[in-house]
Amino acid sequence: MKADVVVVDTKGLACPMPIVKAKKALDSMETGQIMKVLSTDKGSLNDFQAWVRGTKHELVQHEEKDGVFTFYVKKQ
Repeated sequence: MKADVVVVDTKGLACPMPIVKAKKALDSMETGQIMKVLSTDKGSLNDFQAWVRGTKHELVQHEEKDGVFTFYVKKQ
């Protein structure tokens, strides 16, 4: 999947920083654009699922490989 913005790399950061950095990047995006977020925080899957439920944005896809979680979030 292609992201519309530079990857937001939050590897090594713990909650709430992955969400904080993702929100900051998303605020500068246009509606319909997709961002890619990388995280090593084991709780980030639950955090991102809860965050998009609480906002109007969409978690398009997520995956985990070798301890790195990748999230694609579409701005609504």
